[in-house]
Amino acid sequence: MAAPPNQLFSAFAFIGFVMCSVPFYWHLEAWNTGTCLYMAWTGLACLNQFINSIVWNHNAINWAPVWCDISTRFMIGTTVAIPAASLCINRRLYNIASIKAVTISRKEKQHGIMIDLAIGLGIPILEMILQCIVQGHRFDILEDVGCFPATYNTPPAYALTLAWPVAIGAVSLVYCVLSIRQFWIRKQQFNDIVSSNRNLNQSRYLRLIALAGIELLGTIPLGSYSLYLNTTNNSIHPWISWADTHFDFSHVGQIPSVIWRADSQVEASVELSRWLIVLCAFIFFAFFGFAQEARRHYSLVYTHVSSRLGYSTVTTGSTNFTGSNSWKLPTMSSSGGGYNLPIFINSRKASSDTLSTSIFIDALPHDTDFKRGPRNDLPPPSFDLRKSLPSTPDSPVSEHEFTQPRPDSPALDPMALPPRALEIWTAPRHAPDAPIPARPGSTFTI
Repeated sequence: MAAPPNQLFSAFAFIGFVMCSVPFYWHLEAWNTGTCLYMAWTGLACLNQFINSIVWNHNAINWAPVWCDISTRFMIGTTVAIPAASLCINRRLYNIASIKAVTISRKEKQHGIMIDLAIGLGIPILEMILQCIVQGHRFDILEDVGCFPATYNTPPAYALTLAWPVAIGAVSLVYCVLSIRQFWIRKQQFNDIVSSNRNLNQSRYLRLIALAGIELLGTIPLGSYSLYLNTTNNSIHPWISWADTHFDFSHVGQIPSVIWRADSQVEASVELSRWLIVLCAFIFFAFFGFAQEARRHYSLVYTHVSSRLGYSTVTTGSTNFTGSNSWKLPTMSSSGGGYNLPIFINSRKASSDTLSTSIFIDALPHDTDFKRGPRNDLPPPSFDLRKSLPSTPDSPVSEHEFTQPRPDSPALDPMALPPRALEIWTAPRHAPDAPIPARPGSTFTI
């Protein structure tokens, strides 16, 4: 059976990284230590495999030796980090199911977090250090796969590196079985227990058990099969000394795909070692990516991004939209005194030297600071301009905008219009109501 294309793995590895990154924030905010460790190790492992599959696609050239040193060290830690994170989840679920007191003190919570960090971070870091003892050479580069750790097949390697995932999985299995047992025994009291923790409910509890259980189904059988292959198909070299194990340590094995894919068992082991990481990411997202809390956070992220991009989200409670595609102006009414419909007039000269006036009606609150021009003695307008412009059935007057005043309409009193929007050079001239000058021939100009 042919292996899937390398480009397909690169795409799935990147998707797995995104799936673990999206829900990480709110799980970290809730201090779900085991779940956060699971997401962090799985997401970073997917990102690591994605980079390797891109850089070493169809080649086995040692492009980045320093990167391979870091990448292979991280891969060694990942082999025990994901089972360790599952152990943290099962241990926490067992403590919740078997607890007798409903309330937990802050000190007890901090103590539990420190234990989870010691398991989920301390054990993988210790594994990275211990693997240096049985590291035969610097690293290998497999075409299409990228950097790959090199462990010398000697008896200490099983105790220091190879057997750790199976051992951690066995301990996690014990906690998982005990959690399920306590859940069924104390089913009546379980709701009271989980209600004390606002970040946990029965649905999330069962999903965590399912996630940890599926992880165990992969860790123990596959880890045991890997040990079987290393002991039967490969020769075990005796431990002689540190110098013998690390002889020619700077060597970098560059293996084309035609060679490492020639052995079906080697090909299956290599492909499983990287595809199982992606599978862990997809399984986690299947349990927690579509939950109610996840959908709520997706909605918050969507609203935030839309507002940053300048788009407004429409809620169903808005009264400014009707059932059709038409938009309806909001109702401008007031139960108090004062002015409700202030009128703003914008007058400008048209090309035919006729006066074109547009009147827009808007609503202001009663306590609006109505800014005036030089004529501060004028009261705010309180009349309805629509009443001063008669309309006929043949030519109704628009409710919101008037253009080109009708010939038969009465002249507007400019003294009653807001002076702020009045342009003095376009206002009609009127004879001033002033006394006749005493001196003949004198003039009065406005």
